[in-house]
Amino acid sequence: MKKIVIIGGGESGVGASVLAKQKGFDVFVTDNGPIKEKYKVVLSHHGIIWEENQHTESLILNADEIIKSPGIPETAALVQVLKKQGTPIISEIEFASRYTNAKLICVTGSNGKTTTVTILYHILKKAGLNVALAGNVGHSFAMLVAVGNYDYYVLELSSFQLEGMYNFRADIAILTNITPDHLDRYDYKLENYAAAKFRIIQNQKDTDAFIFCNDDVVTKLEMSKIKINAKQYPFSIFERVDEGAYLNNNEFILTINNNLLTMNIEELALQGKHNIYNSMAAGIASRLLEVRKESIRESLADVQNVEHRMEFVARINNIDFINDSKATNINSTWYALESMNTPVVWIVGGVDKGNDYTELFELVKSKVTAIICLGTENAKIISAFDGKVETIVEAKNAMEAVALAYRIARKGDSVLLSPACASFDMFENFEDRGQQFKAAVRAL
Repeated sequence: MKKIVIIGGGESGVGASVLAKQKGFDVFVTDNGPIKEKYKVVLSHHGIIWEENQHTESLILNADEIIKSPGIPETAALVQVLKKQGTPIISEIEFASRYTNAKLICVTGSNGKTTTVTILYHILKKAGLNVALAGNVGHSFAMLVAVGNYDYYVLELSSFQLEGMYNFRADIAILTNITPDHLDRYDYKLENYAAAKFRIIQNQKDTDAFIFCNDDVVTKLEMSKIKINAKQYPFSIFERVDEGAYLNNNEFILTINNNLLTMNIEELALQGKHNIYNSMAAGIASRLLEVRKESIRESLADVQNVEHRMEFVARINNIDFINDSKATNINSTWYALESMNTPVVWIVGGVDKGNDYTELFELVKSKVTAIICLGTENAKIISAFDGKVETIVEAKNAMEAVALAYRIARKGDSVLLSPACASFDMFENFEDRGQQFKAAVRAL
């Protein structure tokens, strides 16, 4: 019996273990940290052997194949030992794709991934397709393959997941954009990070589709270096495209096979420049799957925003509180600030992934009245914005940050949590950061 060892006992690892067990493999799950109770219940229910808070090498190094959690870097000591001895290491997404014939619509990019998959899933579900949403958002793809029977999967894929994908093929690949993010994992080289993102189009055939942002400089540069087999569908808000989507004044125009769909951008449920891009990408994919135009229009007009992404929390004494905790890089925060129409008290900070704050200078000067730093290391932020904003203060936790913001903000202002950084210094993850922010606002 072939032995599969799964490193990481979270959502993706547990999903992979259930599918591997179902397919008749000898399965072992190992996690260097604690495994959550809800996952232990699933593992035990399926009779899967697991360990937590350690890696027993004698039980790992004899694996025929390793499925690695995307959060574990290639540089981890155990991964290096496995690589040296030639053990194949794949991602849960790669593994799950072996066991489904469903159409795979895959989305990656530095920003807009979650919103794009949310819009796309909403359109396809509303159109009556038998579709599931998985990957970097929500459920484990492997778990859904094990327990469900879907015709379509909308998958959000991070660069970390794409690294462990080799034979996987996307029927429709969407690349929202490429901006500096996670550079600490890529030797601080943008081209390494971009190469990981472009793995989304590997193995594509000329019958497949590649949807990309025509306005993104890095994407276009990378495309000029490689051969792309899939049919290309650009989207742009600056220039006309023959096939794909573009903006003409306030009209969003989508053309597939000479078939036209138009919609006024004021009708879009999700407003802001970034959401025009996200809606365009989702709209193109939906038309390629032959969803009716009327159905796409309706869905783009009534889709709900993603939690922790420009999420309106409350208005207190005419001050709006907005949770954009999902903004873990500069580009995300740029879009958040760009879409604000009121003076902003900006809550920023966390684990810096090699941020260049100069890109935010103009927006901060024109829109931000005060900065509240919410991180353990704030020196870089304070030094970057010193002299550009009158008030810069530090907070020890979300409760203090919200209290300070409420005191500083004037009526008609907005308090925006858009950290531009990862959350691991003070919070479990960006969701935990967003939840704590919302709880603090509601406690005012």
